Amino acid sequence: MQLSVFGNLELVDFSVSENQEKMEKAIDLVRSQLGREYDIVIGGRHLRTENKFRSFNPSLKSEVLGVFQKAGRDLAQPAMKAAESAFQKWSRTPPPERVKLVLEVARLLRERRYELSAWMVLEVGKSWVEADADLAEAVDFCEFYAREMLRLAEPQPLIHYEAEENELVYIPLGVGVIIPPWNFPLAILAGMSMAAVVTGNTIILKPSSDSPAIAAQFVKICEEVGFPPGVINFITGGGGDIGEPLVVHPRTRFVSFTGSMQVGSRIYELAARRQPGQIWLKRVVAEMGGKDAIIVDEECDLEEAAGGVAAAAFGFQGQKCSACSRAIVLESIHDDFVELLEQKTRELVRMGSVEDPPGRRSSGPSWPSSGQATMSMLFG
Repeated sequence: MQLSVFGNLELVDFSVSENQEKMEKAIDLVRSQLGREYDIVIGGRHLRTENKFRSFNPSLKSEVLGVFQKAGRDLAQPAMKAAESAFQKWSRTPPPERVKLVLEVARLLRERRYELSAWMVLEVGKSWVEADADLAEAVDFCEFYAREMLRLAEPQPLIHYEAEENELVYIPLGVGVIIPPWNFPLAILAGMSMAAVVTGNTIILKPSSDSPAIAAQFVKICEEVGFPPGVINFITGGGGDIGEPLVVHPRTRFVSFTGSMQVGSRIYELAARRQPGQIWLKRVVAEMGGKDAIIVDEECDLEEAAGGVAAAAFGFQGQKCSACSRAIVLESIHDDFVELLEQKTRELVRMGSVEDPPGRRSSGPSWPSSGQATMSMLFG
């Protein structure tokens, strides 16, 4: 199976009127679907629970994106059983067949990019540009991991020793619990999920309760392309109600998590305890918060650096672990840089709805006359 060299998906240029029209129509289409009820999916079976919860538009709290099932710990065992049963065959499915399904997911993500971006605009308050970038990253994850699986499926290089025959083969682990965040509700969800299944594992996907509608659209695509029942199981609900029981389950082989330090530390703590009947030690991949710095020295283009810091700090209102929270600037250029950064930040701020096209929002509020007050977050 031969694939082209990996390349990142280009972002949509929303200054083009045709693209603006597509996005506006997509928002209207998604809004026509709001308020629907979504099922839990275990082993291909669609289930509903007595308890429900709702996902709201954060910009318009009266608008319900969807109604979701509130799973309890009683569903942890059925989900694990379905995932383990599917693993027996899926783990032995030839890598090219698994790769084909992941590439089909990427194709449908590209085909529905405006609609899926519209879901993110309405459910988590992303701007058009941020939502499209989220979708592009989801596609990139699918395309990259598909190519990596083909590479890893080939004979792996080993140092040769006389009188020895050695072989390195990568094998699937088993059932993984996937817990993505709300702020990159499609990109990180797709990345963690597709990395796991393309390598032959089966998963139980529990999205953030703040962005289950986007997750449901992704799971629908996975069903549509033909993933076998039980390979991708979809459960919604609270972390304490269903997330924790899945993490501690003795048959869970690994946990992939992106979120807060508090929750990530709790997952590490729970996963480290060997449960009755547990054979292996669980693996945990946890991406949590950090302090991200940009170093600015006197040899750089100051205007470009100021624009980069402003975009990194305030893109998606700074609601991401990659947001620049510190700028480390040489004293000799400090004052000039701060002045430029204030200017670039003023240009970014616009008041209005995230549903509006870029550039259509009204001017922002007045700023303090002193750059010191404005830049206190970055420079302390």
